[in-house]
Amino acid sequence: MGLTIYYKGNFNPKASLPEMIDEVRDISEIYKWKYYIFEKEFPKNNLGKKNFDESIYGILFTPHKKSEAIYLTFLSNGRMGNPSSLEYWLKSKNEKDKKRIYGNFTKTQYAGPDVHKVVIDLLRYLSKKYFKSFSMVDESRYWETNDEKILRKTFEEWGALIDGFATALKTIKPRKSESLENVIKRAAGKLHARRKK
Repeated sequence: MGLTIYYKGNFNPKASLPEMIDEVRDISEIYKWKYYIFEKEFPKNNLGKKNFDESIYGILFTPHKKSEAIYLTFLSNGRMGNPSSLEYWLKSKNEKDKKRIYGNFTKTQYAGPDVHKVVIDLLRYLSKKYFKSFSMVDESRYWETNDEKILRKTFEEWGALIDGFATALKTIKPRKSESLENVIKRAAGKLHARRKK
């Protein structure tokens, strides 16, 4: 549970992957973010194709010790993907599940609104310079609105919700033979009733 961004896109064949990697690496070093570089060059004439190899291209960085990694990583066909999704969903027999290979998501809730803002601003810049297409769903709504007041208000609301749920869970005593699912449902109901007052 926590505020998350969901993003996907395609690398622009006219842009340079090594240049993007260098730029993100430099920014990561300035901010003292940890990063990891994968393959630096796409195979020739493979961008835009349906098929891809099982290598990962690009860079990931972690903007804060309390944030998950941001994947600026691609498959050999130029579509965004990451090692975990590739490993897990590629083996699926279900075609709908296989499409999940192409989506990334990152929880930024615990890094705070300032880090979240920097990440979104960076992704906005990179998407214009290096991506043929890019889409983002930002639960803080900063990506969609570019409004810092909305960003901060959303972070406050999510923080209060998470804190309230944690408190509700601590105060509920499980009933004899009660499932964990029912304990969680009762905690959520208690929190909902408290918020309505």
